[in-house]
Amino acid sequence: MNALAPNLIAFGRVLRRAGLPVGPAEALGAAEALGHVPFSDREAFRAALRATMVHRRDHFEVFDAAFDLFWRNPDLPIRPPDPDEQPPDTFPAATRRASEAMLGASQPRSSAGEPERRQDAALTVSDNELLQSLDFEAMSAEQLSEAKREIRRLVLPLSERPTRRFRSDTTGPRIDLRATLRGSMRLGGEIASIARRRQITRPPPLVLLCDVSGSMARYAQILLHFMHAVANDRARVHSFVFGTRLTNITRALRNRDPEVAFQAVSHILPDWSGGTRIGEALDRFNRLWARRVLGQGAVVLLITDGLDRSGAEGLSEAAERLSHSCRRLIWLNPLLRFAGFQPRAAGIRALLPHVHEHRQVHNLNSLRALVATLSADGRSHRRSA
Repeated sequence: MNALAPNLIAFGRVLRRAGLPVGPAEALGAAEALGHVPFSDREAFRAALRATMVHRRDHFEVFDAAFDLFWRNPDLPIRPPDPDEQPPDTFPAATRRASEAMLGASQPRSSAGEPERRQDAALTVSDNELLQSLDFEAMSAEQLSEAKREIRRLVLPLSERPTRRFRSDTTGPRIDLRATLRGSMRLGGEIASIARRRQITRPPPLVLLCDVSGSMARYAQILLHFMHAVANDRARVHSFVFGTRLTNITRALRNRDPEVAFQAVSHILPDWSGGTRIGEALDRFNRLWARRVLGQGAVVLLITDGLDRSGAEGLSEAAERLSHSCRRLIWLNPLLRFAGFQPRAAGIRALLPHVHEHRQVHNLNSLRALVATLSADGRSHRRSA
């Protein structure tokens, strides 16, 4: 165990470089768990580390890739594959993040006496500009971390809508007859001044419905950060996720710390990266939650690729009812990033006639365009992709 401790610490550093929230508590828990499993059983060894060092289901894939790379031989530096054989962008995202974390651990630091190198930046594109247009699925661990920081800075204002309530206002456009008569009673019934009032306006509720099935898992990882940022930036935000069932995660996302919030989400989410039943999830939302959260001109963001494994059963009826219950139903679809996108899947064809807008969501630019659209007032016209 004494020889194993330095390797556990080094493995924890690799996981942190890959974007996993691993600290001293996880390393101590892993050391204690390894005292109860035989070192000769590789799968038991892996299971003990994963149970103590990983808190979210969406980190399992990155952990497995890092485990296979590190515990094969941690003393040998891991070199990237030959680019002539296979382009790096075609590697799985988890493998790329784990490989970059291993490379970061094995690269020596440059000496202090090395002369500073200057590079001409003319006719080049900045890293920040590249990050804005880079697909979430193609991002490295470092780029994902920077993208998450950019998402936390996004502000999502919605145009205010009039409510049924009024407030006293000396310059208000309406006469407050009740307040005027009440004031005249103090003067024996003589009206000395006319009270006025103004209608109260407030932003409408925002409802987020995010697909976390297998086909959406990699996008859902970073879109959950978008949902967390929105939930902590404004009031009356209701967040739901669905795969094979619908789960309300509104309270879990209220925590200011994203890692604490996502850990709470992982504890209540039973179907991450599983199947998809969009029609059943929307029908359950319509029956149990629509009347509670869709009042006062609510805006609904439906985040899914529309690939329903149940053959889109009941999806058209549920989407139609949802569309009639809200002011705007905006479908965010990562598949729209493809130039040759065609609505051939049954789920996509069932959803399209009932959404007010069909937008792409696959990089930071698409999220910024969404924020700009929601910030602008005006009613959307129905259109199809």
